[in-house]
Amino acid sequence: MRTVDALKPLTAGKLLELWRYYRERVEDPLERTLLCNAAILRDSCYCQGEAIYGDELEVLRDLTPGEMEDLLLRLAEGEALPEERGGTFDLQRFADMKGE
Repeated sequence: MRTVDALKPLTAGKLLELWRYYRERVEDPLERTLLCNAAILRDSCYCQGEAIYGDELEVLRDLTPGEMEDLLLRLAEGEALPEERGGTFDLQRFADMKGE
């Protein structure tokens, strides 16, 4: 696995765009899921400010399914640094609202 020093979460709109793109082009559900997840990681994984992956296949060649799952879970749980999140979303405030 390549070094990832920043995870930049995608907007909900971008996630929907990726999901729709693969839904329209890939019939097999497993292949569609793998490619969509790889595209999310392609657009989210950075090292020293540079995107790590050029395309989905590069992600699939580099990461195991477990590594992909770990990175996707970290993205979903908001484990990016505050300056990486962008926008005005406050993860701590959100956690406080949920009662964590």
